[in-house]
Amino acid sequence: MHSIAVFDSTLRDGAQAEGISFSVPDKLKIVKALDSLGIAYIEAGNPGSNPKDLEFFEEVAKLDLKTSKMTAFGSTRRHSTAVEDDRNVQSMLAANTPAVAIFGKSWDFHVTDVLQTTLDENLAMIRDTVAFFKKHRKEVIFDAEHFYDGIKENPEYAMASLQAAVEGGADVLCLCDTNGGGFPSEIQSVTARVVETFSTLVGIHCHNDGGMAEANTVMAVESGARHVQGTFNGIGERCGNANLCTIIPSLQLKQHWRCVPEEEIVNLTATSRMIAEIANMAFNERDPYVGKSAFAHKGGMHIDAINKSVRSFEHVDPQLIGNERRILMSEVSGRTTILNKIQRVMPELTKDSPETKHIIETLKHLEHVGYQFEGAESSFELIVRKELGKYKPFFELNHFRTIGEQPSNERFSSSAIIKINVDGQEEVTAAEGDGPVNALDKALRKALEVFYPQLKEVHLTDYKVRVLDTKDATAAKVRVLIESSDGQDFWTTVGVSTDIIEASWLALVDSIEHKLIKDMEKRMRIFL
Repeated sequence: MHSIAVFDSTLRDGAQAEGISFSVPDKLKIVKALDSLGIAYIEAGNPGSNPKDLEFFEEVAKLDLKTSKMTAFGSTRRHSTAVEDDRNVQSMLAANTPAVAIFGKSWDFHVTDVLQTTLDENLAMIRDTVAFFKKHRKEVIFDAEHFYDGIKENPEYAMASLQAAVEGGADVLCLCDTNGGGFPSEIQSVTARVVETFSTLVGIHCHNDGGMAEANTVMAVESGARHVQGTFNGIGERCGNANLCTIIPSLQLKQHWRCVPEEEIVNLTATSRMIAEIANMAFNERDPYVGKSAFAHKGGMHIDAINKSVRSFEHVDPQLIGNERRILMSEVSGRTTILNKIQRVMPELTKDSPETKHIIETLKHLEHVGYQFEGAESSFELIVRKELGKYKPFFELNHFRTIGEQPSNERFSSSAIIKINVDGQEEVTAAEGDGPVNALDKALRKALEVFYPQLKEVHLTDYKVRVLDTKDATAAKVRVLIESSDGQDFWTTVGVSTDIIEASWLALVDSIEHKLIKDMEKRMRIFL
């Protein structure tokens, strides 16, 4: 199996995405995760651009990385400035990383109209900067910015920019589709031309403005590129960068390129979710390979085919990248699918058992009144336990009260008071939050953590509200979906009511009870 050098730019290009801001501790966590996965290069920003990046490079130097090379990023020297006197160049050198990524202009329009210098001076800037870092024994990746646009308008000059980098001693010529508008056929033919022209290793860096970043990257690899740049979860400026969570398994599992160690690719899904959580971004569950929906099956005939042969509707085994097959619960799932879920609680039941028939009717009724279990299987499992008499509540609610403040104070807009009972012991707590649901969530956890300390690990990762029967206006039912995590597992629960607070409460309670049941079962397995 031949290797592809994977170059991750989540901490630099990814941080330019709207709504994304990494703290120094955030960046260090991501570096450790990427190194553990086996990513070859981690590009972490320009050490001279701001104090936060400067602090990060000081801290990351203290880490004992096993597989990844830290890479400082910056531009070629400024025009009419000696490379030794350029502050940006000196700050990159001071970062003391084994590799540097230097971007330079390969589109003549950018040279004359953006940099406002001469074409010859730009080539000298590329050559001088690369040579400077080679003199200091750095591995140099030259990012040919706007290369695919430049070669359309002035192919001779675009190729000349690569030649200047080669003359400076560049280790990699990375071709950038910076505007993200390239088509796979264009990327393929141009990349092949560069590979044929230069003996230096060729790389690819694609943006997703045309929705083809991953396809363009694969086409570049098929044309001879052996260095691939992208970000985790495809985050990046405008429409984002090529998504490494799609590219890595596509190349490694289907085209047999080694992108990460074979034993580590199983951790791809967990790493993808971890980075999304650190970035405080909603995870796209429809992402290929790593999304929850990537291997989710719903229709009865569809599920029947999967049960007979997983190849019928799955292009790879989800376990290879740490994901899982999900058979979704709904009124169209079919009796066999529902039975499989029921048998997790009571294995001896059959599809003809009275309990099975009763649960199916309960499911249909609940979906008719607004519940949706295809994205909230944890709530469905609790319903099964209740219907089968396999459920004992972990606490009882005496009462709760939420209070809204208008206008709100600077920090919180609501507060909640709650009184619960656990095995005869009462606990009363209060909490403030950003809205009544947040306040209620905090108050409930505060009360229960007295009895169940493990709930300190649990936090909400997503909260969705959908209005049902919009014709009823403000009297309409709402469906609340809550995704929770304990740092290792994720689960989703649902609540429905004409009162958004009550719907949220139902989903919150299911979320907490799911966690407590799973912990109890885990302890029982260990004991047995």
